[in-house]
Amino acid sequence: MTYSKIQSELFRSLPKIDELSKNAPPSCPHQVAVRAARLVVEELRELIKTAPQEAKKKLERANVEDLYLSRVRQLLTPSLRPVINATGVVIHTNLGRSLIPKEILEEMAEIGSRYSNLEFDLEKGVRGSRYVHVEDILCEITGAPAALVVNNNAAAVLLVLSTFAKGKEVVVSRSELVEIGGSFRIPDVMKQSGAILREVGATNRTHLRDFEDNICEDTALLLKVHQSNFKILGFTKSVSVKELRLLADKYGLLVFEDLGSGSFVDFSKYGMEYEPTVQEALRAGADIVSFSGDKLLGGPQAGIILGSEEVIAQIRKNPLNRALRIDKFTLAALEGILRLYRDEEKARAIIPTLRMLTEAPDITKKRATRLLRRLRRTKNKGLRFTLIPSIGRVGGGALPLQELPSYGVRVETVEDQGLSPHELEESLRYLDPPIIARIDENGLILDAKTLLDGDIPIIEKVFRRL
Repeated sequence: MTYSKIQSELFRSLPKIDELSKNAPPSCPHQVAVRAARLVVEELRELIKTAPQEAKKKLERANVEDLYLSRVRQLLTPSLRPVINATGVVIHTNLGRSLIPKEILEEMAEIGSRYSNLEFDLEKGVRGSRYVHVEDILCEITGAPAALVVNNNAAAVLLVLSTFAKGKEVVVSRSELVEIGGSFRIPDVMKQSGAILREVGATNRTHLRDFEDNICEDTALLLKVHQSNFKILGFTKSVSVKELRLLADKYGLLVFEDLGSGSFVDFSKYGMEYEPTVQEALRAGADIVSFSGDKLLGGPQAGIILGSEEVIAQIRKNPLNRALRIDKFTLAALEGILRLYRDEEKARAIIPTLRMLTEAPDITKKRATRLLRRLRRTKNKGLRFTLIPSIGRVGGGALPLQELPSYGVRVETVEDQGLSPHELEESLRYLDPPIIARIDENGLILDAKTLLDGDIPIIEKVFRRL
């Protein structure tokens, strides 16, 4: 490739790696200093090829040093870090889903920094099972005879199907072949488990006879998948777990319900849509129930499996169980969350997800008003701040039609001054901590539904600098 005279001169003026790396702070590891220098030189090299005039400006000594130090800071900054969620989406999949209460995080720190009885029976002085730390309390809360926990609900479904339906057929309604996060679908999980899918019914209507007509000698179990992340409305019909239980008894089959984002709380008591609880699924007659720990439950990522002692014992023996097991940090977090559920009001007050979902709109409005006062104190002439009613969302593939009455602050750009809403949204993402907001047709919205009290002074400081 032929370069112009100015490009050739610019290539010759590129800084040497070893010289540039000398600008690193004394505390910077040598490996990071050299890597940052190489990245900057490569970035400048590519800029010379595509935009030589811009590269010429950046190649001035001060600009190169600033660029280098910025790259060093970037490499030294942890990739996974806290953000401020101002989107109004409570169980935000991209932002870490449910928050763990600080009290439980302190217990996790204690477990992680010391030895523990993870797999040691303190009474007998012999090796124990890690699952005992949460099994008893899961059974206490739900009424299930036995329980097992793996690393997420997709793993739970995979493990159950692999245990009871490998090489056999599983009958499921066509309307319940859901797609979960990351484009993974129930049929994909079933295929990986070795189970054979037998889908029945139509997209909008499935009858009990559809299940019965497709039962054969190769049928292992009847599967019901809760439509937790979508709804089919209008002319619809589905088969309940209670109906499947009667049919399964007739043919000697198991009934497995995948609740997806299972809950221990009846949200309809708090003015929200009805969502079946884990306890109801068990009472309806499901042999096995699985659900997530980090969605409506408000805990860490986990897949919880409930069932009879015989069923859970068989699942435990599956070699996949070891590959999918949870670690001590997840166990500590989950046990802490489960203990809170012994008192529903205490759980609502302490578990952030439950508090945000059931919080009265006037409380959210007060938080939004505090934010508004703080933002107006910044006297930022390029921006206009307005208190507005808003609509939050549950998120996490749960209660998809549920609107959460909320309030927020709309940030609008004054004409011919300051940043556009899109530029402002991008700028907020580059801060430390990053602020994640949403944009509507009139400006940027900071939704108070998902703001923590400690977020408000941070947001004020940010807008003072803009």
